[in-house]
Amino acid sequence: MSVFLDAWHYFAEGANWRGPAGIGTRIIQHLYYSVVTVAVSAVIAVPLGLLIGHIRRGAAMLVGFANAMRALPTLGLLTFLVLLLGLGPIPPLLALVTVGVPPLLAGAYAGMANVATDVVDSSRAMGMTERQILLQVELPNALPVLLTGLRSATLQVVATATIAAYVNLGGLGRFIFDGISLYRYDRVLVGALLVAILAMLLDGVLAFAVWASAPGTGRLTRPSRPTGEVASTR
Repeated sequence: MSVFLDAWHYFAEGANWRGPAGIGTRIIQHLYYSVVTVAVSAVIAVPLGLLIGHIRRGAAMLVGFANAMRALPTLGLLTFLVLLLGLGPIPPLLALVTVGVPPLLAGAYAGMANVATDVVDSSRAMGMTERQILLQVELPNALPVLLTGLRSATLQVVATATIAAYVNLGGLGRFIFDGISLYRYDRVLVGALLVAILAMLLDGVLAFAVWASAPGTGRLTRPSRPTGEVASTR
């Protein structure tokens, strides 16, 4: 029980939220690592998933590649990259990309693969180019599933980004690793709670984005005034 009380007192102390080692700074650092990782993962995974989903070929290779990345031990890979590249932000970011790519890849491919073939065939029959079909037909219909993959990737990256502290970088993992080394388990609890809260907040935002992007609902567009409706001037 004292661990929980000590963690509460740490949160309640205003000085712990300020400064280069304060909670505010650690949250910003953690968000930075997470956003950069998800952005790099999206650049790699989304175009590849969209392409394979569009041409409907190479799905077996895609699944094998995603499963191979999931099987990589993140902490072991980080240690190897540090030995290979040295200390700095690059090794943890590369290690985290292996966490972010698989869900984004699966989401992009699954979203495209779930678009009805009748819709795609009708678009081709109307004379639309393959690029127009991809961007104007398939992508809007695949967007909810794609965003679900983004949601999953974000949660996994935020939870795993604590490993940045393993190589003396910042982020919320700093509380966890420093707490373990100093036998201050209240600090470990502080770090774990902050990571969980941050993940839930981001999950809520992305869950709303998935809900809003559902095709045919009009949630992303402002309702327009029906044609012929005249505003009263009296």
